[in-house]
Amino acid sequence: MHKEAVGAQKQRTGLNRIVHALGYSVAGLRAGWSETAFRQEAMLAVCLVPLAFFVGTNWLEVAVLCAVVIWVMVVELLNTGIETAIDRIGPEWHDLSKRAKDMGSAAVLLSLLLCAGVWAAAIWHRLS
Repeated sequence: MHKEAVGAQKQRTGLNRIVHALGYSVAGLRAGWSETAFRQEAMLAVCLVPLAFFVGTNWLEVAVLCAVVIWVMVVELLNTGIETAIDRIGPEWHDLSKRAKDMGSAAVLLSLLLCAGVWAAAIWHRLS
């Protein structure tokens, strides 16, 4: 991959900008795939998204069940981005670096709890 000038993306317009942005997004997904947690969540999504069509009783429930699963993956990618940026700064311990990483981890935990709660409620509703 060649290096671009800083801000080169800002100079692009129209379809050219969209195509390049898509390339960056795919690169981000590939980078996320190298993280164990993201792979685990992606495998969970492969199971849960199709299951949402059986658990949900209408299109809105199916959409919410799918959305909370995808939300976990989004938060995991953001957490990984935070961790990567902190690690680039340097390997030495710093209280602010720890706080940033801990908050990213807490965000992942909250997204997982949200996902579990929504799924539990939907299954409970389906079974009752």
